[in-house]
Amino acid sequence: MDTLNYFSTRRTIRRYEPSRTVSIELIDKMLEDAARAANTGNMQTYSVIVSTDPEEIARLSPAHFNQPAITGAKAVLTFCIDFNRFNHWCRINSTEPGLNNLQGFTWGVIDTSIFAQQFVTIAEMNGLGTCYLGTTTYNAGQIAETLGLPSDVVPVITVTVGYPAESPELQERLPIGAIVHHSRYVNPSDDELREVYSEKENLESSKQFVKENNKENLAQVFAEVRYPRAANEQFSRVYKEYLKNQGIAL
Repeated sequence: MDTLNYFSTRRTIRRYEPSRTVSIELIDKMLEDAARAANTGNMQTYSVIVSTDPEEIARLSPAHFNQPAITGAKAVLTFCIDFNRFNHWCRINSTEPGLNNLQGFTWGVIDTSIFAQQFVTIAEMNGLGTCYLGTTTYNAGQIAETLGLPSDVVPVITVTVGYPAESPELQERLPIGAIVHHSRYVNPSDDELREVYSEKENLESSKQFVKENNKENLAQVFAEVRYPRAANEQFSRVYKEYLKNQGIAL
């Protein structure tokens, strides 16, 4: 592992060596190190469910639309907001917790995300490949049922893990000037925005996306095909209803 250039050359890995397993001992040690990450009030309102058995992973796969990254994974880690443990601790000590609201939920999402990212960095520095699955909040209820999550435990992030069986090209990123603002936010002009997105739009893969989806430009592919409003609102309703059933008032 080239640690000096790790961040500038980091790749998401979706295909894993089928014959190489990832030991529970290694995963536990990496999670122990990852748990040193910063978190709100040192409450650690998160938990992670580690799935390594192929049958367990197979049961989780439909909730993630059977993506190759999960069907071929050697370990699947579901990172969750966990108010259950903290709430129970408070109540056996004669006090009533107050985290089941927007503020507490926001803390939980942030802290769970930091924990997950610290694990991903540690795993990749140990020669493993990882992939975040953005489908976790789509089917949170189904995932919770599969994993036997109690009330007040909410899945927010899934990471698949294995030894890499691919070395994909580096994905493009926006120029750093597009995302860094000094002193105050600077709203870009139309021409500046076109320049910012020009590299992404001119990639052959992007042009292919536009052509395949019969659209005029890449923005339309993102807004109308990949992440359309109707689908976003539908999954928002499903997730919000699940959170409501968990007693979290947003």
